This record gives sequence, structure tokens and C-alpha cells, in this order.
Amino acid sequence: MQWLGSAAKLLHRGSMTAPDPHAANDAGRWFRRTLAVMAGLALALAIWQLQQLVLVLFASALVGLMLSDFTHLLQRRLHLPFALALAAAVIVPLIVLVIIFGLFGQMMVEQFMMLADRFSAALKTVQDWARTTPIGRDILSQIDQLAPSMDQIAGIAQGALANVGSAVTGVAVVLVAALYLAAQPRLYIDGLIALLPPSRQSRAAETVAAARAALTAWLKGQAIGMAFVAVGTSAGLWLVGLPSPLAIGLVAGLCEFVPYLGVVLVSVPTVILGFGQSVETGIFTIITLVVVQQLQGNVVMPIAQSRFGDLPPVLTIFSLIAAGTLLGPLGVILAVPLTVVGMALLKQRLLQQGRTSPLFGPTSGG
Repeated sequence: MQWLGSAAKLLHRGSMTAPDPHAANDAGRWFRRTLAVMAGLALALAIWQLQQLVLVLFASALVGLMLSDFTHLLQRRLHLPFALALAAAVIVPLIVLVIIFGLFGQMMVEQFMMLADRFSAALKTVQDWARTTPIGRDILSQIDQLAPSMDQIAGIAQGALANVGSAVTGVAVVLVAALYLAAQPRLYIDGLIALLPPSRQSRAAETVAAARAALTAWLKGQAIGMAFVAVGTSAGLWLVGLPSPLAIGLVAGLCEFVPYLGVVLVSVPTVILGFGQSVETGIFTIITLVVVQQLQGNVVMPIAQSRFGDLPPVLTIFSLIAAGTLLGPLGVILAVPLTVVGMALLKQRLLQQGRTSPLFGPTSGG
């Protein structure tokens, strides 16, 4: 019975001992951290599953930013009220497009049709010329082995038609959403910021402002580069004597929105078309495209970037590759502006922490 009395005393002492508050706090802290990690993983998985929706939302925000900046420009220059300036920001580009296609539309349609007719003949001419050399025959034989069958071509055509319908729907959604975002930008931005704790709302507002400023600067520089490529390519190919220079220049300028990849998409068929006319025309076509790209890359864009902002070329290239691999064609189109936003967020984070980075130069706390 003595051992029972000793056990009862020990149990009584244990019940009288107060719980350790530090252990309870540590357990609660680890529990909250675990929940935060699980919520972050769930959010990342949801974003990955809805990646196309996220890309469409970003495209809408990008177009809405263009409309918003144009609206504020009209307000400053013409002293218009916001509603009238926004309406003008939407109507003025439409009027400009109607005027351009009204004046040059028929000519451009004829040039595109001529381009389509001559391209097949030019491609056959290049193939016949390549068969006269051993290297050309080897290249053509490899191409013939990799050529898709008729069933594969039919499947590609059906998929392309389906994608065209989806693309038209997506463009309509982007334009409508962009108009609403441009009409009430603070409603959506302030609503998202309000979801954060009050202690983080001021920094979140600074981060959003930094991302917007970076995107605006990139869009201005990119617009200058696209306009130069369109005008320079059209003028150069007109001097060379290539057919449909205006149509090719317009496509070249639009494709310049996607750096590097757009150059390849335009240069390959243009060079084939040039060699289809003659060897001299093909050589002069290559020289023209190289000169335009060199002037755009080494003269025009450095001047624009010195004023509006810069993006490391290697980062641009790898962002295009990563976006194409992970996100598809829409990701490639939006890869560079997404990278611009990512760089702006990283820079703002470093500024808030008072750190430095070789990508941005010395930073100071803000």
C-alpha cells in the first residue's frame, strides 16, 4: 500500500504543475506556419490549373493599362473629363484603324494575296536551286522525312480552326474586361489591397504602383521599336523591290511585340520570297532585314530604354523559352511583360529591404 500512496502523491504534484506557456506558443506557431504553407501550395496549384484564365486576366490588365494611360494623356493635353477622355481613348484608335484600312486596306489586301500567290512559287524556286547542291539535297531529304502526313495536316488544320474561334473569343473577353478595368482601376486595385492586413497595405500599394510604372515604361519603349521596325522594313523592302513591302512591314512591326521570336517568324518567309525572285534580291533582302534589326537593337531601343527602362536580353530570351514550354502560345506573347512585372516586384522588394542587386544597381531603403 505504500507504493500506492507514493504514486498518488506524484500524480497530485503533476496535476498541480502549471503547463509550459512556451511549449504552447511554439505548437501554435508551428500550426499556423503549417496552415500557411498548405494554403500557399493550394493557391499555387489553383493558379497552375487556371493558368490560361490568369494569362487572360493579365492580358486584360495590360490592355486596360494602355487605355488608362491614353485616357490620362488626353485628360492632361485636352483637359477633358474622365468619362469623355476614356470614350475618346477607345474611339480614336478605332477611327485611326478605319482611316488606315480605308486608305490602304484594298492595297494591303492585294499585297497579302500577291504575297500568298508568290510565296509558293518562290518556295519551289528555292527548292529547285537547293537541289543543285549536295548540301541542299541533304537538307531537302531531311525535310521530306520530317514532313507530316495528310492526316496530320488535316488534324493540324482542324486544331488551328478551333484555336481561331477560341482566340476570337479570348480577344473579345480581353477587350471588354480591359474597358472595365480602365474605367474603374482603383476599384479593383484597392479591393485587392484591402484583403491584406493593414500593416502591409501601404507596401502593397507601392508595389502595385512600381509594377504599373515598369509596364508603362516598357510599353512606351516597345511601341517605339515596333513603329521603327514596321516603317524601316517597309521602306527597305520597297527599295529592294520585294513585292508587298507594306504588308510585310506591318507584320514585322506587330511581331516585334515578341522580341527575337517575331524577327524569326518574319525573316524566314521574307528571305525565301527574296531568293524566289533572284539570288541578288535574296541577298539584298537579308541585308535589309539585318540593317533594320541592327539599327533597332543598337540605336533606337537603347535610346528608348535609356528613357523608359531596360530588360536584360538573356532574361528576355529565357523567359520566352520558359513561357513557351510551360504556358503555350499565349504565354509566349505575354512572356516579356510578365518578366517586366516580375523584375519590378523584385526591385521593389529589394528597395523595401534596403538591399542591393547587380541587376538594378545600388538601392536604398524606401
